[in-house]
Amino acid sequence: MNMFKQFAELAGLFAIPLLIVLFPLYGLIRRVPVYEKFVEGAREGFNVAVRIMPYLIAILFAVNMFRASGAMQWVQDHVRGPMEAIGLPPEILPMAIVRPLTGGGSVAVLADMVKQYGADSIFVKMAATFYGSSETTFYIIAVYFGAVNIRKTRHAVPVGLIADIAAIVLAVWIVKAMFGK
Repeated sequence: MNMFKQFAELAGLFAIPLLIVLFPLYGLIRRVPVYEKFVEGAREGFNVAVRIMPYLIAILFAVNMFRASGAMQWVQDHVRGPMEAIGLPPEILPMAIVRPLTGGGSVAVLADMVKQYGADSIFVKMAATFYGSSETTFYIIAVYFGAVNIRKTRHAVPVGLIADIAAIVLAVWIVKAMFGK
């Protein structure tokens, strides 16, 4: 397990710098006008941001109301027993609830967890691992599907939620394996 941990740390160190160098280099080799394409993509991104703004505001409002009303704490208190029975610490439940809804809200939950448990807490490590290995399923459905007027999402929601559940379970398992407890 120690060798895996060392490999993961080394891969994490070089992953982003390699991508930053390799993508433009690949474009240059293929004779793509890299800078012009970058600017064109940035312009399109700005237009998308303007179109998705109403959906973003609606979902952030709903998440903040859920947390401020005390409903999050109520849910956490009432599922403590079943979660502990299956090996999931109930302390990560706020991240599990908020992460599929919004990235910004899950960052706020993670910051609250750091304040409450400390940055080196196993719960914070689990939540951070889950944050990095999952997606904002309902945010994507609401914002991106809404922006292009897709009303029937078919299998997108169930598949996204299955992936989120897998990310939670694996985050807990991997953090327990790497950091003990």
